[in-house]
Amino acid sequence: MQLQDIRSMLPEEMKTAIEALGEQSFRAKQIFEWLTRGVACFDEMTNLSAPLRETLKEHFTLTVPKLAVKQTSKTDGTIKYLWELSDGNCVETVLMHHHHGTTVCISSQVGCRMGCSFCASTIGGLVRNLEPSEMLGQVLFTAKESGHEISNIVLMGIGEPLDNFEHVIRFLKLVNHPDGLHIGMRHITLSTCGLVEEIDKLGIYQLQLTLSVSLHAPDDETRNRLVPMNRHGGVAELLAACKRYFDRTGRRVSFEYAMIDGANDSPAQAKLLAEQMRSVGGHVNLIPLNPVRERVLTPSGADRITRFTSILRQGGVNVTVRRSLGGDIDASCGQLRRKKEGE
Repeated sequence: MQLQDIRSMLPEEMKTAIEALGEQSFRAKQIFEWLTRGVACFDEMTNLSAPLRETLKEHFTLTVPKLAVKQTSKTDGTIKYLWELSDGNCVETVLMHHHHGTTVCISSQVGCRMGCSFCASTIGGLVRNLEPSEMLGQVLFTAKESGHEISNIVLMGIGEPLDNFEHVIRFLKLVNHPDGLHIGMRHITLSTCGLVEEIDKLGIYQLQLTLSVSLHAPDDETRNRLVPMNRHGGVAELLAACKRYFDRTGRRVSFEYAMIDGANDSPAQAKLLAEQMRSVGGHVNLIPLNPVRERVLTPSGADRITRFTSILRQGGVNVTVRRSLGGDIDASCGQLRRKKEGE
């Protein structure tokens, strides 16, 4: 008999499964609440009878990540975790403190197949998708280990969330559920490199999360080099999908733009980006590139970032420059996992 992953189950599914075991339906709500508290084993569910806990062990698995590495920034208190999963693979999670609350950045895959030229996560390709329970576990056990209540979630860690679409949607339902963590969709950001079909599919769900698109270049020639997935449709098709997403959901799209010296930071590119944003109405978040040891690309200098920002603002674009966090703790996504693999 194959055991079911109980932390990936929605409450209504859990209710059906518990009733099938001959138990009363209210037990499902108790179990779901225990799972949301981050229990590591069924025996921690102390308001369940011992026979029921044994029955749960016989029919379900309870996934628990193991802390492999923890790094804390001395400059801003950002904490980076490397969690070891049940099969020995590792993923990264980052805890960040902001004036508006505590944010956890989670991974959605082990590795990534998108091939972005500046990213450490994609080196070595995709290993596998994460289960909903493994994404939820990053939130639960990061909160438990750190002692901080999580108020915001960003899916910007290792992997492309929309490449793991069904599991990510289930994770969002779990983390948003009123009997669970009940984190509002407006406190959740999902980052994608721009999978057009999946953006359209996501829009159908009418979720009120923030969609963040890793644009990184306004022209196809540059974006093809930086984000190879761009060759499947191009910038124009991606921006059209973002416009459709806004029209369906009423949620403004945020565009991430890594500032890379000599690659995508010219005045001409800033002017083209400003022109594109006028039709899409998105917010642009400029990010000084986090250097990766295995990559040759370097961040733009402060003067070039200032000039780029000025051109965008003159063009009427809502633009911010992201504050760099965790620069002393393998800040770039995927670096800590790569280091661990090297060891």
